[in-house]
Amino acid sequence: MKDGKVIRSAGVVGSFTLLSRGLGMARDIIIAYHFGTSLLASAFFVAFTIPNLFRRLFGEGALSAAFIPILIETRTQEGDKAAWKLASRVVTMTAALLTAIAILGVLLFSVGLRCPGVSEKWLTTFALSRVMFPYVLFICLAALSMAVLNSYKHFSSSAFAPCLLNLILIVAMLVVFPLVGNDPSNRAMVLAWAVLIAGIAQVGIQLPALKRFGCPFRFSSHWNDPRVKQMLMLMGPAALGMAVTQFNVLIDRTLALWIGAWAPAALFYSERLIYLPLGVIASAMATVLLPTFSTHAAEKNTEAMRETITHSIRHLAFIMLPAALGLLVLAPAIFQALMEWGGSFNAESSLLSTRALRFYAPGLVVFSAAKVFVPAFYAMKDTKTPVRIGIYTVGLNLILNIVFILTLPTYWKHAGMAFSTVIAEAVGMVALGILLTRRMGNLHWLEILRSFLRCLFCALAMAVVAWLAMYAWKPLLDGLLPSKIAQIASVILAMGVGAALYFGLTFLLRAPELREIKSAIRRK
Repeated sequence: MKDGKVIRSAGVVGSFTLLSRGLGMARDIIIAYHFGTSLLASAFFVAFTIPNLFRRLFGEGALSAAFIPILIETRTQEGDKAAWKLASRVVTMTAALLTAIAILGVLLFSVGLRCPGVSEKWLTTFALSRVMFPYVLFICLAALSMAVLNSYKHFSSSAFAPCLLNLILIVAMLVVFPLVGNDPSNRAMVLAWAVLIAGIAQVGIQLPALKRFGCPFRFSSHWNDPRVKQMLMLMGPAALGMAVTQFNVLIDRTLALWIGAWAPAALFYSERLIYLPLGVIASAMATVLLPTFSTHAAEKNTEAMRETITHSIRHLAFIMLPAALGLLVLAPAIFQALMEWGGSFNAESSLLSTRALRFYAPGLVVFSAAKVFVPAFYAMKDTKTPVRIGIYTVGLNLILNIVFILTLPTYWKHAGMAFSTVIAEAVGMVALGILLTRRMGNLHWLEILRSFLRCLFCALAMAVVAWLAMYAWKPLLDGLLPSKIAQIASVILAMGVGAALYFGLTFLLRAPELREIKSAIRRK
């Protein structure tokens, strides 16, 4: 897949992801209105993290990373019929394993609810987890379906599937909440059931596309396939790495709950703003890059893979640097405009979330680099290197978490946890970049550095002007418009002026990324 086609395909995924993130933002605003940074909000977010751990592990994580290259190789060498047989065997095996895990999880959370001496925080978390945990089966099957469709270069159906989660949760809050009354506990339980229903819907919406590509929809018990064994051998190290990384995410949320009932919620709201640009751009790029890299690897076209990596890093830096600096300077105004609607999310909630967001913001550049480096290793069927680096990264993250928790003031501890994630990921990405260069040769690092510095200069100028515009216009708008409209208008105007300046400066400096992205979008 040529660089322009990569960008266009990423644009398709990014468009649906943008819709999903927009719906997700609306969902989070409504959740914030009803629950704020309360215990119920934190318990819901911690409980939701648990099935998502398995989604990352068995769905879009290690299994997909091991499965996509082998599926593409099988289809290239043996045809579609052999590829669908392999897919049927993998889906059957995964469904059987996840069903057993789902049943065991429900039983364990039921036992936890009956244990004497358990605090209210954990009883609430266990109750919500018991309802949501079977979501692991459906969301992993949805992610595996997405992997199959992506291997056929079909991205739209699977990219739209996550929108259903947000739509169903929004409908539950707007329609069902009034029916169950004002009890926050009942409303939290409605959200938990809505998550489970959304998992089923995300599988169902991808079935027509699978059928169109010839999926036989047959379960297969013939797991004694050398390609399945090869996939499991590749998945093993990646699963270990993903398990460590995702368990560390769960540990982070647990530590945050130990800090205070408000901390996981404050971290979650800040993470959501980070993952808006990260999900729309970087994750969309990664979705396209894994099958693209896998095709390059199957064809033994190292030069094409090297060029794709270089272009992808430059394009991500072009977008993520201004996004990171924009979030850094406008964080308080963004939370005030988006989340404070007179409900449970108040000025204190904004302050706590702002602190975490400002420490997360520099990580946008780091997190997006992972979306390029890790798929490159996976496409070469090297799952061990990212795992080895990932384990070291997780260890560093955990150490820094403990240090910040023990040393920072109470209402800054969660911000320290956010910063530890950024530091650890940065160290890991530097290591992966060095190892990838040794493996593939020159990735044109001088070209990447020049691009990075040019974008950084433009982004710094953008951030200063956006900050000045924000506080210059706000008093005027406050006098002309109702308070909430003035807040939103101030943020939009500041972002608009900042974006115009950034793109204007990159145009004057003749940044090739601007020209390449425009060319890819216009090309038929």
